[in-house]
Amino acid sequence: MPDFQYVGSVEDEPLYGPDQGKDSFIRQRKERFFSAIASGLPLAIGVKIRRILYGFILGKVGLGLYTETGIELVNADLIEFGDNVKLGRDVVIRHVGRLSKVVLGNDVRIGRGVDIQVHYQPGGIIFIDDSTYVGHYSCLSGHSIRVGKSCLIAPYVGIFANNHEFKNLEICIKNQGHTYQGIVIGDDCWIGSGAKILDGVTIGNGCIIGAGAVVTKNLPDYAIAVGVPAKVLSYRNQ
Repeated sequence: MPDFQYVGSVEDEPLYGPDQGKDSFIRQRKERFFSAIASGLPLAIGVKIRRILYGFILGKVGLGLYTETGIELVNADLIEFGDNVKLGRDVVIRHVGRLSKVVLGNDVRIGRGVDIQVHYQPGGIIFIDDSTYVGHYSCLSGHSIRVGKSCLIAPYVGIFANNHEFKNLEICIKNQGHTYQGIVIGDDCWIGSGAKILDGVTIGNGCIIGAGAVVTKNLPDYAIAVGVPAKVLSYRNQ
């Protein structure tokens, strides 16, 4: 376990977690330097230059990376991209600390304004498998989120693999820390606009989640679920 423990809301945590000495300082400056150069470069020439510059700071870069402007990468050496990954404008991929990883498989598409954040916990991972699309302004946040292949995640979806502690009435909720269980989404799922998936949920293969639904319990393969909380209406294989 790390000897650093930050107590408070994740939104207030430092970008890079604990100070880890000279090597960490140099890495952070390198990351910020290349990101600052790459972020605002316009047009097709910007795409080509970013492809080269991000190769100096990312943990892994596949062939055919396409990135638009305004992208923010924090602890970029813990981020891995497969082939033909596409990131829209203003995407944020952020690690709080040095104990986690973000992996985007081949042909993954990330829409404008998507926010991907791994919290400060050992072994954290957000993994998005091949050919999955994440729509504009969606948020994936927590310790462990795994999304399968060929999924369609519509705009404004929230996937939150964490909860605030709140039992102690003598301490503000934001200062009581978090709990983490993890979220798993199977292959070939379609998650409608504005849906929310809460911590501890496993969604089976081939599921459809209606727009605005709040998923609080596991869903079996091929379920069609809607509502708040989400309930199964029928199954695609029946």
